[in-house]
Amino acid sequence: MGRYVARRLLQMIPVFIGTTLLIFLMVNVLPGDPVRALWGDKPPDPAQVAQLKHDRGLDLPLWQQYLHYMGGLLKGDFGNTIAGNRPVLDEISQAFPVSMRLASMAWTFELIVGITLGVLAGIRRGRFVDNTVTLFTLLVISVPIFVIGLLCQLFFGNELGWITPTVQDSENMGQLAVPAIVLGMVGLAYVARLTRTSIAENRSADYMRTAVAKGLPRQRIVTRHLLRNSLIPVVTYLGTDIGTLMGGAVITEGIFNVTGVGNLLFTALAHREGSVIVGVVTVLVLVYLAASLIVDLLYAVLDPRIRYA
Repeated sequence: MGRYVARRLLQMIPVFIGTTLLIFLMVNVLPGDPVRALWGDKPPDPAQVAQLKHDRGLDLPLWQQYLHYMGGLLKGDFGNTIAGNRPVLDEISQAFPVSMRLASMAWTFELIVGITLGVLAGIRRGRFVDNTVTLFTLLVISVPIFVIGLLCQLFFGNELGWITPTVQDSENMGQLAVPAIVLGMVGLAYVARLTRTSIAENRSADYMRTAVAKGLPRQRIVTRHLLRNSLIPVVTYLGTDIGTLMGGAVITEGIFNVTGVGNLLFTALAHREGSVIVGVVTVLVLVYLAASLIVDLLYAVLDPRIRYA
């Protein structure tokens, strides 16, 4: 197990370097000059622009900027913003907990409700419950997430008045509930369909017939044999979905005015704050890699037949 974890950590290094290099290059080829944009419509002073670029290291060749950035990352330094010269790490530290809270709530929602719907549909395959769950998940997958968000905002917020249309306090778990449900809707649909298909296939497996022939209680057959073996593909999806939820929060946070990394990323793109964009994406990549590693380690818990070399 230790050798497997060490090998996976080593494999993450080129993935991390490649991803950050790609984002760094993409940010720097965007049109416009973020330093000149600080003056707005007024003509900038060339001397001040040159001095500011020199102070931020923006006058260096691109490869040197990247090496300086990676060197700073090793020391926990994400650089400073161009406009306010504030540490990027401070900006991320304020926004990241909000997005993590939102993504965690969405993930928990799709985990509990998605698996429950999938189990009910898989056990009652071909019946009313199965058809209802299949139709519901197909509908959710077919509708874009921003449409679901806007419909919830208009119906529950403006028409019924059950929620505030936009989040006023991003620390308030109650106000984050509807944005979290909207964020987790698509994931819920995929989890339900994966669980339903996996359970429907495993119900006819030899080990299930053996368990029934031995006269084991139905609850034990479902929880110890059927559900445990059927959850492996679901766990894979749920693990990798954490990174997807963090990235998808850009749209949901924009609709509901949640002050998380999505809002921070959107503002940074509008002002071409390259260091903030690369910093946010770097954190998201780290979250995604960590989640993938945890998922792989969970395989052995769900299926003891799996061994790591």
